[in-house]
Amino acid sequence: MDTSTRVAVITGASQGIGAGLVQGYRNSGYAVVANSRSIGASDDPLVLTVAGDIAEPGVGQRFIDAAVQRFGRVDTVVNNAGIFISKPFTDYTDADFDAVAGVNLRGFFEATRAALRVMETGHIVNISTTLVDHANSKVPSALASLTKGGLNAVTKALAIEYAGRGIRANAVALGVISTPMHDPSTHDALAAMHPLGRLGEVADVVDAVLYLENAGFVTGEILHVDGGQSAGH
Repeated sequence: MDTSTRVAVITGASQGIGAGLVQGYRNSGYAVVANSRSIGASDDPLVLTVAGDIAEPGVGQRFIDAAVQRFGRVDTVVNNAGIFISKPFTDYTDADFDAVAGVNLRGFFEATRAALRVMETGHIVNISTTLVDHANSKVPSALASLTKGGLNAVTKALAIEYAGRGIRANAVALGVISTPMHDPSTHDALAAMHPLGRLGEVADVVDAVLYLENAGFVTGEILHVDGGQSAGH
């Protein structure tokens, strides 16, 4: 087994930002382990797809194990999978809480814990939201703030805990990104939420993640890719 190729593990990898990240890391010479609830096989021998719901106990360990078995190492984990549900706080149900916390928190916890057990050096990247820092009365999203705010905090905690091992941890806090989850009829209104006056593109996110990947002196950073939202409006 050739274990010289760096390996990135990416969750929520079947479409949108996740699919863009898979291609971005491949273009950078990485092998990729791509996970989502339903993801088909890849024709690329350096892309291993592992289907499974990241919110279910054991799934994170399973695809980290698969990465080690196929490629012999794990260098980067991008915790991209996420659920966003916008509701007034008292309208959230127990099922909403379980769904959001399951993907955003348990998914991160299990995949990252399993990876850190086998990583020698490397990088943890958490995909967050600028709503943690810049709440918006038109987009009530307390569960996003509760869970993604936790990711921001744990990013800094892991950056410090693992700095001595040469493992970095960073987060990318997003504005609204143009993906299939947003109906085109809403794009103008969503674009107006950003001082730059447009939606973010998947390429903006990929560029930011790959910047952090290559920025060896940057750790514990929450990088806002939000068209200026977190700075003001």
